[in-house]
Amino acid sequence: MTKLTKKQKVLAEKLDREKLHGVDDAFKALREFASAKFDETVEIALNLGVDPRHADQMVRGMVSLPSGTGKDVKIAVFAKGDKADEALAAGADKVGAEDLMEDMQAGNLNYDRVIATPDMMGVVGRLGKVLGPKGLMPNPKLGTVTPNVAQAVQDAKGGQVEFRVEKAGIIHSGIGKLSFTDDQLKANFDAFVDAIVKAKPSGAKGKYVRKVAISSTMGPGIKIDTAELEGA
Repeated sequence: MTKLTKKQKVLAEKLDREKLHGVDDAFKALREFASAKFDETVEIALNLGVDPRHADQMVRGMVSLPSGTGKDVKIAVFAKGDKADEALAAGADKVGAEDLMEDMQAGNLNYDRVIATPDMMGVVGRLGKVLGPKGLMPNPKLGTVTPNVAQAVQDAKGGQVEFRVEKAGIIHSGIGKLSFTDDQLKANFDAFVDAIVKAKPSGAKGKYVRKVAISSTMGPGIKIDTAELEGA
C-alpha cells in the first residue's frame, strides 16, 4: 500500500471524500489538493451500469478532446509506398511493414497507438498476442485500420483518445494536464462524458452513468454530481 506524504495526509484530511461537486467546483478542488511538482495529468473515471462480459453491454470507442491531451502521443503505422510517405508526413513516429513487425516482436512496443492500412492486416495479425494485451491492436471500428492513415495520425496527435470499459464497469482516461485552464479541462470533460453517453449499449439497464470522479496524478479523487451531466 502506498504511503502518503505529510502534505498529502493534510490535504486528504481536508477533503470530504463523500461530497458531490459540481463540475466547475471539482476543477477548483482538484487544483487545491494537487501536490506534485510536475505537471500532473487530469484523469476521469466513470462507473457505468453495464456488465462488459456480455457483448451487448460493451462500451468502447474513440473521442477527440477539443483541448488536446497535453501528451506527446507516439504512433506506429503499418503501411507501404505512398501510404507510408503520407503517414510520415502526418507525423507518425515509426512507419514500416515486415520490418516494423519484427521490431515489435523483439519487444519494441513503446507506442501509444498503432495504425494500419487494410492491406497490411495480414502482417499485423501475426502480432495479435503482442499488441492485443496492450490494447494496441489496430481495429477498423476504432478507425485504426484505415486507408486514410494521414488523417488517423493527425487525429491521434491532435487529442483523440480511446475508451474501453473494464471488467468492473469502469472507464478511465486522461483528459488533459493541470497546466490547462479550467475552460480547456471542462471542454475535454464534456466531450469525454458526451462520448460515453452516446456509446450507451443496447443491453444497458437502469442508471447508466452511476458515478463520476476526477483526480490528478498524485491527488485524491473528487466526486462529481451526476445530476449535472446531461443525458447521463
